[in-house]
Amino acid sequence: MNLDDMIMVSVDDHLCEPPDMFDQHLPAKWKDEAPRVVRNEVGDDVWIFNGHTVPNVGLNAVAGRPKEEYGMEPTSFEEMRPGCYDIHERIKDMDAGGVLGSMCFASMPGFGGRLFNTHPDKEFAKVLVQAYNDWHILEWCDSYPGRFIPMAQCMIWSAEETAAEIRRVADMGCHSIAFTENPVPLGAPSWHDDYWTPMLEAAVDCNTVISIHLGSSGQLVVTAPDAPMDVMIQMQPMNISTAAADLLWSQVPRKYPEIKIALSEGGTGWVPYFMDRADRTYDMHHLWTGQDFGDMLPSEVFRRNFLTCFINDPVGVTLRHEIGINNISWEMDYPHSDSTWPESPELLYERFDGVSDDDIDRITHLNAMQWYSYDPFTHIPREECTVGALRAKAAGHDVSTKSMLTGRHDDDEKISLKDFASRAGE
Repeated sequence: MNLDDMIMVSVDDHLCEPPDMFDQHLPAKWKDEAPRVVRNEVGDDVWIFNGHTVPNVGLNAVAGRPKEEYGMEPTSFEEMRPGCYDIHERIKDMDAGGVLGSMCFASMPGFGGRLFNTHPDKEFAKVLVQAYNDWHILEWCDSYPGRFIPMAQCMIWSAEETAAEIRRVADMGCHSIAFTENPVPLGAPSWHDDYWTPMLEAAVDCNTVISIHLGSSGQLVVTAPDAPMDVMIQMQPMNISTAAADLLWSQVPRKYPEIKIALSEGGTGWVPYFMDRADRTYDMHHLWTGQDFGDMLPSEVFRRNFLTCFINDPVGVTLRHEIGINNISWEMDYPHSDSTWPESPELLYERFDGVSDDDIDRITHLNAMQWYSYDPFTHIPREECTVGALRAKAAGHDVSTKSMLTGRHDDDEKISLKDFASRAGE
């Protein structure tokens, strides 16, 4: 397969919500209490809600910036590439990057809407979640049919209300819900509790994927307050492996054999060892721990129910058949600091040396289409969906790396790992 013939669908990107997102979707009685953007005294654009200040953390929006400008400080919208928050500019960036489809996780409310969970008035919190979902589906995704996999936020405080929201958005064509890797730190029951039964039943009924992003519990792997930032950045995928173990050993995939769980931004190279360790643990210990997978091994359950996702993972590509070729999808992570945009096709193609065309199609788009009930070809002719066709359409669109420093921040001021972990937990 030639690079220009690939069709690329990313199952993990992000957006920075625009300030006017609630204008058309929130009832008037709630608008004065809705999250709002203010510019603080140093020129940062921050969201204010229910006593919380939510900054646009720098690493969340560094697409197009040189790496030496990466950092943790908040930014203004002017310091971001417009594709971070403007749907029309996002499409131009996707075209120029050769990417057909994208599923975008939230920023301001946290993954799964956990910021809304903090409001004491749960009626208002529910309205906010629904308003966010309506904006995301109707304004962000539906502006360009076939280009996005819609994703809904949920009511973490209520399994019943989350179930109802899954059913509501499924009627709008949304079959992905962002959920936390670990409900316990958010004050909710664990995956081992029957509390989540209504939500799980709704997910199965609606063929909805439970999409779990690393860090979605507000907890990060932090070894020590004075550890280098690099430790936390390297260890981020371990959040996903712990979430995978928790879910695999829970009753969830055994009670609901059709459940779909996606592990977002966790990589894939660790998965063969993870499955081997699960099988050995089961063999050595299930007689006294009471675990019963019936006539299946834990690894077989994992392959049946879990989708793994990677940005640029040569080990995962090499071990793709050990993982399961139907269990791997590609992600671009735009506009975060791990993103490969705008060179995603080139970097991914390097990993595909010796890989069959069928396997490439599985990883780049077919698995995403099947898992997320997504069919872009009903809206766009297939021949217009390739890397080459999209880039030709975007000819002249500027994707060059540009400095966005404004001099507002002290170059000597560095946020500590402790402070960042605290901020991430807000």
